[in-house]
Amino acid sequence: MAFQKAVKGTILVGGGALASVLGLSQFAHYRRKQVNLAYVEAAECVSEPVNREPPSREAQLLTLQNTSEFDILVIGGGATGCGCALDAVTRGLKTALVERDDFSSGTSSRSTKLIHGGVRYLQKAIMKLDIEQYRMVKEALHERANLLEIAPHLSAPLPIMLPIYKWWQLPYYWIGIKLYDLVAGSNCLKSSYVLSKSRALEHFPMLQKDKLVGAIVYYDGQEFDVRAKCVINATGPFTDTVRKMDDKNATAICQPSAGVHIVMPGYYSPESMGLLDPATSDGRVIFFLPWQKMTIAGTTDTPTDVTPHPIPSEEDINFILNEVRNYLSCDVEVRRGDVLAAWSGIRPLVTDPKSADTQSISRNHVVDISESGLITIAGGKWTTYRSMAEDTINAAIKTHDLKAGPSRTVGLFLQGGKDWSPTLYIRLVQDYGLESEVAQHLAATYGDKAFEVAKMASVTGKRWPIVGVRLVSEFPYIEAEVKYGIKEYACTAVDMISRRTRLAFLNVQAAEEALPRIVELMGRELNWDDYKKQEELETARKFLYYEMGYKSRSEQLTDRSEISLRPSDVDRYKKRFHKFDADQKGFITIVDVQRVLESINVQMDENTLHEILNEVDLNKNGQVELNEFLQLMSAIQKGRVSGSRLAILMKTAEENLDRRVPIPVDRSCGGL
Repeated sequence: MAFQKAVKGTILVGGGALASVLGLSQFAHYRRKQVNLAYVEAAECVSEPVNREPPSREAQLLTLQNTSEFDILVIGGGATGCGCALDAVTRGLKTALVERDDFSSGTSSRSTKLIHGGVRYLQKAIMKLDIEQYRMVKEALHERANLLEIAPHLSAPLPIMLPIYKWWQLPYYWIGIKLYDLVAGSNCLKSSYVLSKSRALEHFPMLQKDKLVGAIVYYDGQEFDVRAKCVINATGPFTDTVRKMDDKNATAICQPSAGVHIVMPGYYSPESMGLLDPATSDGRVIFFLPWQKMTIAGTTDTPTDVTPHPIPSEEDINFILNEVRNYLSCDVEVRRGDVLAAWSGIRPLVTDPKSADTQSISRNHVVDISESGLITIAGGKWTTYRSMAEDTINAAIKTHDLKAGPSRTVGLFLQGGKDWSPTLYIRLVQDYGLESEVAQHLAATYGDKAFEVAKMASVTGKRWPIVGVRLVSEFPYIEAEVKYGIKEYACTAVDMISRRTRLAFLNVQAAEEALPRIVELMGRELNWDDYKKQEELETARKFLYYEMGYKSRSEQLTDRSEISLRPSDVDRYKKRFHKFDADQKGFITIVDVQRVLESINVQMDENTLHEILNEVDLNKNGQVELNEFLQLMSAIQKGRVSGSRLAILMKTAEENLDRRVPIPVDRSCGGL
């Protein structure tokens, strides 16, 4: 094939989605110069996932080098690429996969975390009599039901509330949602229903009360050559890059769109109810969902250039915050400082090259076959990855005359799902002495593979829990997950904080705090020297700073920030500051803070104090000046900063100096 020559040297591919999520216990990838290679052996039995130990990277590399030809070579380790590999291997095809970074490093890991049929597409299908939109919704609802069955530990039905503020909207949306139930047919999770105003506020007390009529609730749940008879391009936003490697004159079909999401503290939403804003100020749709005991809000939809490192913009973050404010009660102050993490994902919208209207965006997926036989799968959505993969492998078999049977992935349990039960976590608590929260997290993440993680857990040295040392205090991730993550082919600290754990997506400050220990553990397992450890730390911090919203956090409080306080507030904060700056120097140091703490019998280690002051030391001269303190308090008043440990410490000290009450300095939600 022409493409076989093109892949020599540097391979330009992209993707996302953990192999373990797709049940590929025998899946692996090998990194050399930022290129990963993966090989999947043909499975003889597909009634359940293969449970043998995954082969080492070295074994995978030897197999890739020594195999003369594969049936299928998939480019892209995203949801679709991994789905294609799974579909191919379960048909008995010898399959390889290449990925430029890590499983789930691209679009697939930066979604809304919602497996859904597409309510808005059904609306368009009805209003515009668009049969393509209808078929896409029908397919997505079928795939949603299948995913809930084959991965019960990873997915569950979630009720989503659509608040109604005008009486005429009630029958309009009710009919639309009932049609959604009707299209789902036997795949309907639970029937939608109408809530009165009082019941809606009972379920979602943060909701804006004024003019609320009621609500409707519905449910959604390199370095050598790799030769293959067929090459599949499943590279998402990089679709056209690979197509032009095959044919430099190929017409571009991908129209990338950036979608930004933000994560906020869990108190912004109920634990078991999501919210849908069907018509934002600019006509887009915003979801507001509970996720990992936090709240996720998004997404935006704006044209963008293709990049492997998309960055969330402050404009998009504020757009989402403003839309959230429109729906929440005025009693709930929606603060910019409560954004714990933010990210941008590139959605690969495509046009069908074989369509008469080549400028029209296809909301369904497109399978394109080039003259050389390169098969491109593009478009679609996370929910329909399995059916997209089935269509792709069908095309590969037909085009390249491969000998294989029909797809067998409907109903095929994904890794960890077969023996999972809602009470599995209790056995983890009883058999291993794990905290209940940690046990629930492991069961919900790894399914029946959670026992393998528990066996790796370190002894805490405490009466309880017996095992399971946390990476950071406020999240249930434990050190054993780092070791297990390496078994799942994590190569970098970024792999670990973003795709083996979700720390980077939940709270960038917590992720940064956990980084040194994560790097230490990975270095021990992977034999990193000090130079490599430092390189990993710097790369991971850069990732958090630019791609996960830390840059936006730092811009909320700088040495150029304005002080916008009332004179009475200025006097109050100066008084508080001078309780620490007793000799009127105009600044405070670690020594000043230690002196005040000692006077009220509170002990705190010097490293922690250094971290606390460094958060507010804007000019980085080793001290916090009065002006910097006033800038901090002004930013807090405006909602741009929250959870400042120095502000909490100083306020509590002022209130309790005489009472000698211990000062709490835990990060309060750690907002950006």
